[in-house]
Amino acid sequence: MLWKVIGGLLLLWLVISVAGFIIKGLFWLAVIGGVLFVATAAIGWARDHKQIKR
Repeated sequence: MLWKVIGGLLLLWLVISVAGFIIKGLFWLAVIGGVLFVATAAIGWARDHKQIKR
């Protein structure tokens, strides 16, 4: 279940980032989408890494 949520968020952030790059006036949207994409991926990796150590 956790991977579905994280995957959905990653897809959402990716779409937002691409839309920001396509629409030149919304470059800030691409930056925010990119930051959120990296943050979500890091959180997902950290949670998965924590579960593996147990």
